[in-house]
Amino acid sequence: MNNSKIWLSSPHMGGSEQKFVQEAFDTNWVAPLGPNVSGFESDIEKFIGSESHVAALSSGTAAIHLGLVLLDVKYGDEVLCQTFTFSASANPIMYQGATPIFIDSEQETWNMCPIALEEAIKDRISKGIKPKAIIAVHLYGMPYKVDEIRTISEKYSIPVLEDSAEAFGSHFKGQMCGTFGEIAALSFNGNKIITTSGGGALVSNKIAIKEKAIFLATQARDNAPHYQHSHVGYNYRLSNISAGIGRGQMVVLQKHIDLRRKMHDFYLSTFKDIKGITVFKEPTDEYYSNHWLSCITVNSSICGKTSEELRIALEKENIESRPLWKPMHLQPIFEKYPYYGTNISENLFKNGLCLPSGSNLIDADRVRISEVVKRFFS
Repeated sequence: MNNSKIWLSSPHMGGSEQKFVQEAFDTNWVAPLGPNVSGFESDIEKFIGSESHVAALSSGTAAIHLGLVLLDVKYGDEVLCQTFTFSASANPIMYQGATPIFIDSEQETWNMCPIALEEAIKDRISKGIKPKAIIAVHLYGMPYKVDEIRTISEKYSIPVLEDSAEAFGSHFKGQMCGTFGEIAALSFNGNKIITTSGGGALVSNKIAIKEKAIFLATQARDNAPHYQHSHVGYNYRLSNISAGIGRGQMVVLQKHIDLRRKMHDFYLSTFKDIKGITVFKEPTDEYYSNHWLSCITVNSSICGKTSEELRIALEKENIESRPLWKPMHLQPIFEKYPYYGTNISENLFKNGLCLPSGSNLIDADRVRISEVVKRFFS
């Protein structure tokens, strides 16, 4: 029997990437500017709509960092951040010398809890500091509670920096993720829905924000014949070669989303008769997740097994799975910072597992995964 590695989420090329990359070589556009960069930005803008303006950058982390800079987050400011996420959501807060204030999740979408968010805002204001921004994440491709978070943002005049790194192609009430915040971040890392090897993008509905982001991402060079700088700049622009990969990937984006959602349906079927296993899914029809990663939670008191035992059983068969994100407020680097909420994110981490979800998985892979699951729970 084939025992090749089944990865959690590996890159999946569509076939036309080399054409765009070859054009970059043929025309000597190998710098962090060129027709592939502008073309990739245009492709993304057309896909997500809502009069969006996109700046292609070297990573999603760079997009979050520039987003904080553009929201005027400085040393000593406070930024409200979802705790249940990857560290790239929170690290840029530290880059700015600001203080992260971590917010628990809610049960339906696993994203930022609006109740805990408002509690945190009221408490921080009572302590004399009004938070400067809210970083809300569409985790695993699932849109956060957009309406509730937006209402709180507007009530207290605190802008949302939307971390849509995992949610390219997801939407809420028909509007694409990446278009809800004052500024949003996308990621095209190697494990995402589409990849540019490494890359990301900053999104805004204001052309001035896009232009300022590009200015800062290209070392903030003033308009002068010599090198002159009046602002701190960064080397964050995406290369024309990487953007060429992205242009090829955009051709197959919807296909990749459909295949990821097919993997989610496979897990719904696989676990439907196994008591104590809950497959993470949209709470209502208003939510549409790209299901970047399909996830489950394991109730050991019901099924007699733990998520870690299942992970090990899969690993023995050369099948990669991974625990859910460890909350930021439990991480050594962040544990000293304020946290608001209960233990929802902590319990998700303890009892959850991400399963192989790649758009390049085939029927033989699904058979292998299914057989391990059946043996494990038999």
